[in-house]
Amino acid sequence: MVLQSERWLELRRFRALHEAGLSISQIARETGMGRRTVRKYLAQDAPPSPPQRRPRAGGRASVLSPFAHVIDAWLRAELLLKGTVIHERLVEQYGFTGNYQRVKLYLQEARPRIAAELGIGPDELAGLHRRFEVVPGAQAQVDWGDEGGILAHVGIAKVYSFHMVLSYSRDPFCCFTTSQDLSAFWECHRRAFAHFGGVPKSIVYDRTKTVVRRHVAPGQAVPLHPEAVAFAGHYDFDIDVLAAYRPTGKGRVERQVTIVRDHVLAGRGFASLADLDAAFHAWVPMRRARTHRTHGEVIGVRAARDHAALRPLPARPYVVAARHLRHVGKDCLVAYDANLYSVPARRVRHRQLVEVRATAATIAIHATIADQHGETLLASHPRAVGRGARVVDPGHWDGLPDGHTRSTTTGDTPPQRTRPAPGGGPLQALLNRAAAAQVTVDRRPLSVYDQIAGTAPFTTARSYPKDTTS
Repeated sequence: MVLQSERWLELRRFRALHEAGLSISQIARETGMGRRTVRKYLAQDAPPSPPQRRPRAGGRASVLSPFAHVIDAWLRAELLLKGTVIHERLVEQYGFTGNYQRVKLYLQEARPRIAAELGIGPDELAGLHRRFEVVPGAQAQVDWGDEGGILAHVGIAKVYSFHMVLSYSRDPFCCFTTSQDLSAFWECHRRAFAHFGGVPKSIVYDRTKTVVRRHVAPGQAVPLHPEAVAFAGHYDFDIDVLAAYRPTGKGRVERQVTIVRDHVLAGRGFASLADLDAAFHAWVPMRRARTHRTHGEVIGVRAARDHAALRPLPARPYVVAARHLRHVGKDCLVAYDANLYSVPARRVRHRQLVEVRATAATIAIHATIADQHGETLLASHPRAVGRGARVVDPGHWDGLPDGHTRSTTTGDTPPQRTRPAPGGGPLQALLNRAAAAQVTVDRRPLSVYDQIAGTAPFTTARSYPKDTTS
């Protein structure tokens, strides 16, 4: 086998020199071979085929052959599914006993084949960045991920993933929401702090509108959002805003977004946000059991030191509420975030201006002017998931016409009229209750007014002038 391989390599070299215009003597001097040897190799019509390895008995083909159809199905659903993820799922779901290298070698053949079947190919991107390290508990990084229509089949058009990673250990946290607004953003922070059991000393952010009030020129101080300042002050951490167009400044969390998609979401189906959160929490122990390739330690062991250095959680949580002004519709509904929420009909009017205070879990609607008891709260509802929902309390519509008095008839029986009640009917009853009904009115004949006015009494007889013509 070795001699055949060497012969094949020598022949390739001789032919290249000969085609370049060198003579046999020159080729012999260049390669250190004899002229007869060079002439013999050049005289062959076709080069010998390169040596082929024979697969060993009991090798990777036999180990993976029962699972080949499973791997191919996963690749057809997600062509870029990583080999580590495939090996992890084979071990967890199918009891695979082979090592990762077997899967990796199989993917070298299977991935191009599946890509050719689908007519697509992977797009590999690479970049460079400057690496840095921190001490335990010193820093965390935050980022959003757009998961698109992963729950579109259950009526949720858009899903976002919130990620926080402890920079020292790379210990991850992730949760899924349908909104990236102010209240949802800081509610995800509270969940992350509870997951880690403490608060890092600083958190790195992009220049997102939930953290930065407005964009400024390079080199100028970045004005922070008032709610971001209040939240950070309550939980005692520093806000570290990256410079514009510097995503590598939080490369740990950028990488974590991709890892979660590959290991938790890729090739799977979900029915709700709770299913997505449960899938992540089920994967966390496997992630913490792995040895990180950068710091060379088990993530869970390093995370224990990271958690111990975190600052303690405050006794009371800080709930951020986004505040917006809205108008009340004719149907006693208030629109917010593409959903409708009811308010009491007896306490509002059409086009009245109200304040919506939205948290990640509730929607509270307040009047802009307090009532006689000093209260402004009109209604409170659980926050709707998705868009186009109606959240209505039936009691809010009490007193509005509901159509129960409407009726129809075929005309066979004549309608029966009700006689007015004694005393003049409803109108007379209303007048009797009025204060004017209690006033005594004098009655006098009309002649009295004629005497007062000095006029003749009114008579029905009409007099005409006498005709004097004959």
